[in-house]
Amino acid sequence: MEATEIHKLATLEDTHWWYRERRALLARALRRLAAAGRSPGPALDIGAAGGGNTRVLRAHGWRPVALEYSADGATIAVERGLATIRADARHLPLDSASLDLVVAFDILEHVDEDHLAAAEIRRTLRPGGTALIAVPCDMRLWSAHDVAVGHVRRYDRRTLTEVVEKAGLVVDEVWSWNVLLRPVAAWRRRRSTGSDLDDLPALVNLGLRAVITAERYLPVKSLPGVSLMLRAHRPERH
Repeated sequence: MEATEIHKLATLEDTHWWYRERRALLARALRRLAAAGRSPGPALDIGAAGGGNTRVLRAHGWRPVALEYSADGATIAVERGLATIRADARHLPLDSASLDLVVAFDILEHVDEDHLAAAEIRRTLRPGGTALIAVPCDMRLWSAHDVAVGHVRRYDRRTLTEVVEKAGLVVDEVWSWNVLLRPVAAWRRRRSTGSDLDDLPALVNLGLRAVITAERYLPVKSLPGVSLMLRAHRPERH
């Protein structure tokens, strides 16, 4: 992702409807882990950018490290008081079996060798550790936006599951996100000439936030969306 997009993301992520709801998704996943008896431990937020998700991890008692490939993103995370390392997702500078949780939201689609990044997630997780992954879905939505933000591909359920399972992880759940707004996204992407990450008028941002929040309570996770979410774990013996 270009430096301009990193800075734009860092500026918008606290208020933009998309980033707010994604943090809410992460918070719900963490609460589910807690309800299942998982105690917070060391965690890694790959592609942390401004550190919004890293801060969610910290707020829920985890001991997170923000990992960023870009110098700009790493600098922003450090300035926000987050433990930060700059590294490539294909070569994580961490010991094997040292993490209880890895979060990789919108990372794999940026990596040519996505299987290497998935293998590193598996390597650094302790047996029983959890991976939370998000990717953009459906190549039919490919547009100038994907090019502008450095995507290599978009996924479907099969291709995402395959890359995760081949890395040695066990997939627990895959679901769609941003389903209700998919028609809007598809319409806008057909007309896009670059990134659609913008500072929206307050009322528009509020309206989109209301729609995406409503999705939490509707049975739409199996329908086509704009993103795919996946939860997996490293098996106890493998």
